[in-house]
Amino acid sequence: MSQTLRIGTRGSRLALAQSRWVQAALRQHHPGLIVELVTITTTGDRFVDAPLSTLGGKGVFVKEIEEALTAERIDCAVHSMKDVPTELAPGLVIAAIPPREDPRDTLISRSGSTLQDLPRGARVGTSSLRRMALVRAQRGDLDVVALRGNVDTRLRKLDAGELDAVILAAAGLRRLGIARPDLALLEPAEFLPAIGQGALAIESRDDATRALLVVLDDNETRIAVSAERAFLARVGGSCRTPLAAHASLSAGRLALSALIASPDGTQMVHGSRGGAPGSAVELGGDLADELLRRGGRSILDALDDAAHGR
Repeated sequence: MSQTLRIGTRGSRLALAQSRWVQAALRQHHPGLIVELVTITTTGDRFVDAPLSTLGGKGVFVKEIEEALTAERIDCAVHSMKDVPTELAPGLVIAAIPPREDPRDTLISRSGSTLQDLPRGARVGTSSLRRMALVRAQRGDLDVVALRGNVDTRLRKLDAGELDAVILAAAGLRRLGIARPDLALLEPAEFLPAIGQGALAIESRDDATRALLVVLDDNETRIAVSAERAFLARVGGSCRTPLAAHASLSAGRLALSALIASPDGTQMVHGSRGGAPGSAVELGGDLADELLRRGGRSILDALDDAAHGR
């Protein structure tokens, strides 16, 4: 008798593209397995005009999907890793992290400019506090505009002349098959990506389903993402905190870079560490402690005071 696996996913074009990739990969690895997609609307999908930082904290694209997973209405879920909180709902695990797509950000401008070449006062759209802080730190003369909506919506606003440039994740564009001549890649050395950017998280209950999913796990990606998420867990910043971290493996060594910033980009603490791949979690925690000591804690405290009117 054929087994059926239900995958929970958001309904955006990008989320469906990601989930269909997982669906096809599972069918290839498990002939005879019936794999169905179940679309779930999340808080982040319902309130598309509100800044993400006002929607009740982390997990706004994950909470309802985890509830369906816990209630056994679905068997697993596909998330963008950067949307997944460091603490999962009880009884749930990240069963697989497939090979990572390009983790970099991209700048797409109507003039085909790089970030440094944009004219003074150019309007740059992004929904990410991290991207806002990094743009403001490098180009304080630009007008950074909060921008929500899916990839197609953001590109339409750019092409309609409402914005001069937008910043989007390279991974999302590649997964959607979008290639544009006006695209400039932002290298991690100057523009650190979001924690987990480019990686997928396949989440399941800690049960027999997990064994079906583990075939999609990529050890190198899991090690790098584990270091980044360990940094996030130790910092413990809120959704109002611009944070970034990027880890990579080369010649058997793990390298991690990270930063803590103020939203206006005027304060930024960053650093790097290297170590053995087996010490990924320790490396992330140690770098977080270092950045907190060097001024990150003051940035977090100031943001917390502002949020509570102190």
